[in-house]
Amino acid sequence: MGDPCGVAAAASRTAGATGAGAASLRLSVGGSTMAVRFAVALALALAALTAGGAAPAPAPLTAEAAAPSPPPAPAKEIAGYVGEYGTPEDMLVVLERGGRLHAYRGEAAPKPLRRLSAVAYAGEGLGRLAFQRDAGGRAAAVVLGERRLARRDFGAEVEARIRAAVRADPAARRAAALAVQPPVETNRPRAFDLVPLASVDPSIRFDIRYAGRDNFMGFALYERPGAWMQRPAAEALGRAARALKAKGYGLLIHDAYRPWFVTKMFWDATPPEHRMFVADPAQGSRHNRGAAVDLTLYDLATGRAVEMPGRYDEFSRRSYPDFQGGTSRQRWLRDLLRREMERQGFSVYPEEWWHFDHRDWAQYPIGNVTFTELATNAPL
Repeated sequence: MGDPCGVAAAASRTAGATGAGAASLRLSVGGSTMAVRFAVALALALAALTAGGAAPAPAPLTAEAAAPSPPPAPAKEIAGYVGEYGTPEDMLVVLERGGRLHAYRGEAAPKPLRRLSAVAYAGEGLGRLAFQRDAGGRAAAVVLGERRLARRDFGAEVEARIRAAVRADPAARRAAALAVQPPVETNRPRAFDLVPLASVDPSIRFDIRYAGRDNFMGFALYERPGAWMQRPAAEALGRAARALKAKGYGLLIHDAYRPWFVTKMFWDATPPEHRMFVADPAQGSRHNRGAAVDLTLYDLATGRAVEMPGRYDEFSRRSYPDFQGGTSRQRWLRDLLRREMERQGFSVYPEEWWHFDHRDWAQYPIGNVTFTELATNAPL
């Protein structure tokens, strides 16, 4: 996942593999079926391929999007119930909205829950829900009718499986990827002009996950931390940073330009059933072109990263930019980031709230220069 394929690449490889199009496409993530979701992504991808640019972003669906200021954090008891319960095939999502608990299953709209006791609630179409709490007061499960649904962290479960499968020598994986050449492309008129994002605006901060172990692979893929983007994209990012600064927030960058060989490492290490979350090296990624960025917000007053409905690089539906779970404050912050990025010519990737593509991404070829070469100003 760490590099989403970009919708166009994902749809291109999937349609080629199935030969059946969106109507029959079924996509398994930790056992869940997301055929409708990916059919929408496929339609967006085809539009992007036709236009030669980024796919249109999905419409925001959260109720907090238009609020002028961030909602308050929910009470501790309410926050302790917010989460996902059950199985990928039959998931109950409990969220907070306006200081109250809401819940939904499947594709239904969230409905408010009516409190019956300290741990029991009732909801339209759901019936009675009774939370089972741990010693800290956080819900460990919810009893819905006759069924006990355990709290789950689906993203962490998938990440653990991937890490367990890639424990082979990272140096050997790197050498194998470096030994392969990226695809040759035509009709990419713009030359590389990568700008270090550290020079764009002093408020921008960095947490380059692929330069350390805190990523879905579990080991460092970059030789050193760094973040670069094509000059027009970097300048647009600077404008977004300045607009957010006036609202009390800064940009925290996790990734930007990514050498093609790292995309190849992602692909080779990821099990086939999860490859919808990584770029096909045969297509290249928008990160490889220096025109995509992974980022979040941090609070200028505290210096701490804000809480979003899902984690960065998470293999779960919490990564969707229109996921309705989490808290009102988390969704508001996610929407704020998206609005400011879109105002500067970026579009959000439909499966990942943190990934934004600059509108000119299709103008650039695939790059494979390493971070060491970039840091020593080697020719591109």
